[in-house]
Amino acid sequence: MTLSRSRWSISDQPDQRLVEQLVQSLNVPRVLASLVAQRGYSTPEEAKRFLRPSLDSLHDPRLLRGMDRAVEILARAVGAGETIFVHGDYDVDGQCAVALLTRTLRVANASVVPFVPHRIRDGYDFGSAGIEAAKNAGATVIVTCDCGITARDAVAQAVAEGFKVIVTDHHLPGELPPADAVINPKQPGCEYPCKDLCGTGVIFKLAQALIQEFSLSENLQYHLLDLAALATVADIVPLRDENRVIVHHGLKVLVASQWPGIRALLESSGLTGKVVTAGQVGFILAPRLNAVGRISDANKGVELLLTDDGDQASKTAELLERLNSERKSIDQRTLDEAIEMAEVDVDLENEFGIVLASDGWHPGVIGIVASRLVERYVRPVLMIAIDGNVGKGSGRSISSFDLHEALSSCSDLLVKFGGHKMAAGLTVDASSIGALRERFHEVTRSALTKEDLVRTQRVDLLLSLDEADDQLERLLNHMQPCGSGNPTPVLGVANVRAAGWRKLGNRHLKLTLDDGGVRLPAIGFNWVDRTSEQMLNGAIDVAFQLDRNEWRGRSELQARIVDIMASEQ
Repeated sequence: MTLSRSRWSISDQPDQRLVEQLVQSLNVPRVLASLVAQRGYSTPEEAKRFLRPSLDSLHDPRLLRGMDRAVEILARAVGAGETIFVHGDYDVDGQCAVALLTRTLRVANASVVPFVPHRIRDGYDFGSAGIEAAKNAGATVIVTCDCGITARDAVAQAVAEGFKVIVTDHHLPGELPPADAVINPKQPGCEYPCKDLCGTGVIFKLAQALIQEFSLSENLQYHLLDLAALATVADIVPLRDENRVIVHHGLKVLVASQWPGIRALLESSGLTGKVVTAGQVGFILAPRLNAVGRISDANKGVELLLTDDGDQASKTAELLERLNSERKSIDQRTLDEAIEMAEVDVDLENEFGIVLASDGWHPGVIGIVASRLVERYVRPVLMIAIDGNVGKGSGRSISSFDLHEALSSCSDLLVKFGGHKMAAGLTVDASSIGALRERFHEVTRSALTKEDLVRTQRVDLLLSLDEADDQLERLLNHMQPCGSGNPTPVLGVANVRAAGWRKLGNRHLKLTLDDGGVRLPAIGFNWVDRTSEQMLNGAIDVAFQLDRNEWRGRSELQARIVDIMASEQ
């Protein structure tokens, strides 16, 4: 067992004059004002928009470059009774984007055929499978959702074959595809204020423009916010600006969704009738939709989001539940195998990157496992699933290492690769995996130091255990929705004891934080093999998120542990 080291990064104390100004102008407690100021909101107006997100602050969709042309093409196709082919990606963002646009167009009486490629059979992005499916559907217009911005050849082929092609995406573009219209807030010349929309967020803006164009009920856009919120959280885009507005209001729509598929998903997940947080979307709802794309056919997820039949929605949600359980089993088995390989075969003192490969690993889950290995070992990881002579890999990185640049240094050993600084995919001949491992070790060793391999834990507030009370928990809820770009506040307490600690299964810790006067129940998910008995029997420093444990009608305050260190560190 290898225990990763960590260091705490204590958030800077904000300017106290600003804090006092926020306290007075917004009539909020000082702790809340301090947290808001720490997040970079430096005026009362900015802080108010953060704390009280308003639908009135949604931007005009026509500010997106390419929007007018896209609306014109779609309006003409709807008016002529032509079929529109909506092509998405197989993750949550792609599924939700397809469902959102399909529902909007169908309200406008359009003929729409939704489609998502099969991860294993068709591969990622808009390609030949999508073009063939569009032909078979008799479509004249193709709209890509959450993909297509780098599919220049496929778009050129579709245009050459007579399709009108609209590319909507949010990924970083290179040379733009030769589409009839491109909507992407990151494309050159686009002055849209919010650059961080997810793919469904971009489609939500297209839906707003179409609602205006077809004079549809303005209420339709609000009924679509649940799909937009689900995707925005799942795709881990920053929850700031327009994204925060979408998620804040979308979560309220989601709990009373008018879509049978969403209601069935809530029911199968045990969230019916509850206030749903962004965290529950990310860790409970989104994995069920992702699972169907990872180990089955993502079109089942699209069917769930589009059905208006309650019985069919329940059956499909049950299928997703089974697939998610299967996916978790595959995840855990693959993770256990990968950890065993890393502990035995990797020199963790001298090798700064990890490359693992095996026959039989499912290519749909190795990205998840790579992320968990990065968290455990604090270094870049490549996981490769071998099938015959071909290896398909997923990589995840740490903030101080550019994974895409590293793979560029290994490009002569790869069939293909793509991605960005923190995550990437690759294809490699099985015979080249050994050479790739050696090259990757060289690249990581030259780019990283041992200090880069120390886990850094952000801590927003250091406090005594008696300050972590119900009142503070209620105040922290004003920071919601939390996620990327607006992380859940982390509290730190020093020199406490882990009273009555015990294992839950083989992975989780249950304990009570005790400072000799105050006791606070705590849970540490996946912390069993990241701690030791010696550590837990001594004085510890604990970083945690303060939340509530709801169980069988009971509600109690608890600390959700994010880091534990022996106090002498």
